[in-house]
Amino acid sequence: MTAFDSERARFNMVEQQIRPWEVIDPRVLDVLQRVPREQFAPPAYRALAYADIEVPLGHGETMLAPKIEAKLLQALAIQPTDRVLEIGTGSGYLTACLAHLGGHVVTVDRHADFVAEAQARLAELGIGNVELLTGDALAADLPGAPFDVIAVTGSVPVLPERFQALLNEGGRLFAVVGEPPAQEATLLTRVRGEVYRREALFETVVPPLTGAPKPAAFVF
Repeated sequence: MTAFDSERARFNMVEQQIRPWEVIDPRVLDVLQRVPREQFAPPAYRALAYADIEVPLGHGETMLAPKIEAKLLQALAIQPTDRVLEIGTGSGYLTACLAHLGGHVVTVDRHADFVAEAQARLAELGIGNVELLTGDALAADLPGAPFDVIAVTGSVPVLPERFQALLNEGGRLFAVVGEPPAQEATLLTRVRGEVYRREALFETVVPPLTGAPKPAAFVF
């Protein structure tokens, strides 16, 4: 895409997809206008980077649709000093948005090629407040814990207690919880100690997080 086309596509994405989904936080809208999403999409899909679709990345993974990413960013109310954990780096686009909004981002992905490619894209854009890790967020020790914000980029049948335990008091976690076709975007806030507040945001369906725990089977 030419620079002019990219700018127009970015503007149209915000005005035709993001705002109609009631994303009105000016900091979120500014980030979505600034970060060049096409630079994070695979070359074959750059012309579709701003479309209302999940762009394929390989390994059976996708970029989330732009409006889902926008709702995630708004729900988390990220502050400039927040320590952020992203579970599922993917293309690195959402990582870049989180880095613009927060103080420091730790992002982890199972696929080493995703991590390497995201690191290169972030470096090209001069984004340096990100620590990229290859591994399983369900098992690995994660530097920087506890976190003020956690963004889970794949759906989970049930929310892992490990993720909840990684939250600071007052911290917020966004995840899509449930199994198709009944999934719900959820905001979890750690009020204090082991007291959490859970808020249902909207219904959607997104691809699963690889390795997410399954709910216990019901036995008659």
